[in-house]
Amino acid sequence: MLVSKYGQNTSHPCEGAVISDGSAQPDGDLDAHRHGSAATKSRNQPPAQAQVQAQAQSLARRLNKTIVLVGLMGAGKSCVGKRLAQVLGLPFVDADREIEAAAGGCSISDIFTIHGEKVFRDGERRVIQRLIGNPMHVLATGGGAFIDPATRALVKEKTLSVWLRAELDQLMKRIGRRGDRPLLQNVDPREKLAELIAVRYPLYAEADVTVESADGPPEVTVQRVLQAIEARLKGANPQP
Repeated sequence: MLVSKYGQNTSHPCEGAVISDGSAQPDGDLDAHRHGSAATKSRNQPPAQAQVQAQAQSLARRLNKTIVLVGLMGAGKSCVGKRLAQVLGLPFVDADREIEAAAGGCSISDIFTIHGEKVFRDGERRVIQRLIGNPMHVLATGGGAFIDPATRALVKEKTLSVWLRAELDQLMKRIGRRGDRPLLQNVDPREKLAELIAVRYPLYAEADVTVESADGPPEVTVQRVLQAIEARLKGANPQP
């Protein structure tokens, strides 16, 4: 089914792009061994890392939902998501990359520039809906995905959502050298991020768990996510 069909018979390759919600198979459909055997890796790790790996494997056996990471640009969703998936022995999927693939390789920035944010959000909503229907995995979403009411409702109903929360200074430090953020084009980045924080943080707070994104190695945040999910599962399934 077509999600959004852009202009036709135009000179720009992205103007004829189509976002499909079902034809492309995400990386998340691949077997978890694509990330390497978690058990094999744990044998080759230092004791502390091996312990974290063992805890993650125990947690993975009790998971029954896809983990969806939400938060602003620069919060570390993709970076943390890849490492989280690895220790859990699950596939990792980046929603933005799936949207680009479904649009025939058209970049997120080009979709915004040529077709506008509304067209992008329409396609994003349907692609995420399709991804959530796939076998359990770790899914990193774009900063605006959870703000869409329909997407937010679906994520809250079908997945375990994790908000990676970061302060303004931390976000600025992470994105300061990048020029590919559509919402930061032709604006003061700090002012725009502050505006997005004011609007989006109350909505991100509806996620199942909130984790502070560490200003340091991503492994620190991964461990925080594991602990937060563990606490969430214990709360939902109290031990006798």
